[in-house]
Amino acid sequence: SSGINAEWPLRPGGRTMNSRLSTLLGLGMVGIGAASQCLYNVDAGEAAIIFDKFAGVKSRVYGEGTHFKIPFIQDPVIFDIKSRPRSVPVSTGSKDLQTVNLTLRILFHPDPTLLPSIYTNVGVDYDDRVLPSIVDEVLKSVVAQYDASELITQRPNVSMAVADNLTKRAETFGIYLDDISITHLTFGSDFARAVENKQVAQQEAERSRFYVEKAEFEKTAAITSAEGDAIAAKMLSDAFKKVGDSLIELRKMEAAEEIAHNLSNSRNVTYLPSDNKGLLLNLPQQ
Repeated sequence: SSGINAEWPLRPGGRTMNSRLSTLLGLGMVGIGAASQCLYNVDAGEAAIIFDKFAGVKSRVYGEGTHFKIPFIQDPVIFDIKSRPRSVPVSTGSKDLQTVNLTLRILFHPDPTLLPSIYTNVGVDYDDRVLPSIVDEVLKSVVAQYDASELITQRPNVSMAVADNLTKRAETFGIYLDDISITHLTFGSDFARAVENKQVAQQEAERSRFYVEKAEFEKTAAITSAEGDAIAAKMLSDAFKKVGDSLIELRKMEAAEEIAHNLSNSRNVTYLPSDNKGLLLNLPQQ
């Protein structure tokens, strides 16, 4: 009936069983949490060091895998040790005081054995703190040894000098450089104008040299022609002296023959004397 309150009795030991399960579940969660605080993972291409709040940075470097740490006392510091690219732009001056804009692309990675020293002296962001400064320093010292034109004509030598100096400089910070290349090289507007003016001057010089060579050639040709005329005149003079007036008589006969031929073909001439008089053959002798 509605006036009677009935209660279901608990089975013996039921409340005790639930309490034990709750306790075991809580202990398991605590154990899992404690285990997660004691372990850390290092992925492929990474390395880790330990910072101990009492002893400082440990000297041991941990490779790939799962490692143990003391919770709340030790903290792992993870480093990426794979080769990574970085481009560094630099504006500097050449030996002839021309503005040069360069961009250097490098592939780098840290020396895993020196990670404790890198972390202590520089930090995890060592690439941001070290690479721009040493690239700027090396490029300025190397570029200052070359003229602007030599940076183009001797680019392999410039790249080699930059690579050698930069590699040595980076190794002092525990950084290895796998590849170094100059990907961008331009000059200021003053240099562009200077190059254009130089090209114009070279063209003018070439044109002037052509005119000079032409004048020299014409002078040589005139001298040669004059010498030839002198030799020919001397030969004629010698011939006249040798044969006397015979050559003159021959030239008269040749001229008379040519005049007769021309007059015979002319419509205005109807008579030619047959006694060969008047055709330069009866010229008085000197």
